Amino acid sequence: MYTAEMLESIKKVEATRAQRIGVEPRRMTAEEKDALLKEFHPDYREDGFQEIKVGPNKGQKAPYELGTLLHSNSRILNVPIDLNKVDYDVDVLIIGGGGAGSSAAIEAHEAGANVMMVTKLRIGDANTMMAEGGIQAADKENDSPQQHYLDAFGGGHFAARPELLRRLVMEAPDAIQWLNDLGVMFDKDKDGRMITTHGGGTSRKRMHACKDYSGAEIMRVLRDEVWNRQIPVVDFTAAVELIKDDKGQAAGAVLQNMETGEYKVARAKTVIIATGGAGRLHYQHFPTSNHYGATADGLVMGYRAGAPLLYQDTIQYHPTGAAYPAQIFGALVTEKVRSVGAMLINVDGEAFMHPLETRDVSAASIIRECTARGKGVPTPTGYGIWLDTPMIEMIHGEGTIEKRIPAMLRMFLNYGIDMRKQPILIYPTLHYQNGGLEIGGEGFTKTIPNLLVAGEAVGGIHGRNRLMGNSLLDIIVFGRNAGKAAARKCKEVELGTMNLNHLQEYAKELEKADLHTGQVSPMLLPNYTFGMPK
Repeated sequence: MYTAEMLESIKKVEATRAQRIGVEPRRMTAEEKDALLKEFHPDYREDGFQEIKVGPNKGQKAPYELGTLLHSNSRILNVPIDLNKVDYDVDVLIIGGGGAGSSAAIEAHEAGANVMMVTKLRIGDANTMMAEGGIQAADKENDSPQQHYLDAFGGGHFAARPELLRRLVMEAPDAIQWLNDLGVMFDKDKDGRMITTHGGGTSRKRMHACKDYSGAEIMRVLRDEVWNRQIPVVDFTAAVELIKDDKGQAAGAVLQNMETGEYKVARAKTVIIATGGAGRLHYQHFPTSNHYGATADGLVMGYRAGAPLLYQDTIQYHPTGAAYPAQIFGALVTEKVRSVGAMLINVDGEAFMHPLETRDVSAASIIRECTARGKGVPTPTGYGIWLDTPMIEMIHGEGTIEKRIPAMLRMFLNYGIDMRKQPILIYPTLHYQNGGLEIGGEGFTKTIPNLLVAGEAVGGIHGRNRLMGNSLLDIIVFGRNAGKAAARKCKEVELGTMNLNHLQEYAKELEKADLHTGQVSPMLLPNYTFGMPK
């Protein structure tokens, strides 16, 4: 499957392999990392961003593609919506069908609330399902939540909101136990102890995995629990705008059937946004590892209703997306491949960086190698770097790849590449939305009563970079907490008259700023008719 040019480069990789076994490249200093990021990480490219001209974050910057959605009018502006005709009336409305939304639904239902989930695709069609490498928790003898906090705080450039990060790490062991009790089949040794590994930026082995199907296994169990509890799930139905009442409270959402286009009204005493990420906006034309519906809908709806964003200008580019073959361009190659021994190697067979630097540093290093240093391997879509996977079995023995990372093995075997015998080509792929809607410790937004946010739509949990395994953790910790908090809050909520006045007010702001994008938002689904969405 590899070209002649690639095969020549592989010979150089093979020639240096034996001398690289057991000898890791040095880690960069803090000063070296800062200089590298500023020069090569996409978050520092001025042409990738625009100034936000309206709303709570006016004057700040956002990725150009997200900014355009924020500068667009609602898709239901001036559409006659009869808010007196309520189609669904619940205590807790959860927008999103991934891990955060499902965790919230389970806990709110457990607390006795009348809960409903709505999702524009199906329950489980989410980035949770596509997560591979594992979930962090400091639950071993040589570890502690305090050490987990320090790793995550430093990895996020000391920008995480302390109250959020504290919750994340302190509640992590309980989250693992909760998942285990629900039936998640974590990797365990013959004595039943969970097997843990390192991730980039971790000082202890605290990554709990289910081979390299971790997110799919977690989502399987959460989805089954939602179904077993008979929690209503309205699928193929998108929330297109939040509804507020005359007291300024969140009061529900306008829903749209994705097949018929019909609009429905959902009234709710509390609303949880759990809409996930933004990868399908293809910031700076990067490929993405995200699922088809990751179009930042929750950020747009929340922002238009008056909820501020936090760190919306920082995105995680996973360092190892598939660079070849083209059929899987951008697909995630889990960090676990590096945590079990594979090194990043350039076209000349050189290991140019430590394999477990943090994700932003790793991505910037790969971009530098392929651009400024001219040491990338040419591919039909640009350049790539070798991930030297045969090292894994040289270190751990034959059969390790099939046992520990079977999904990766099968993905490449489908295209005639056996990663047990040949390295694979990778390049950074748009992976995670570090920023999102700003929340307090209980999960509520700061400005809209009764509106909560959980999962990837939240900003501030991870700061300006996220460590591997902390996203599957945050959807469980903050999803569960949001469900509990919403169930408590709904008992005291009295809704007023519902309205969509904020849409008209936002339209006036756009007109005043002379913003006419020609688009409507939220996007809902990407349009690939003429290439990547712009």
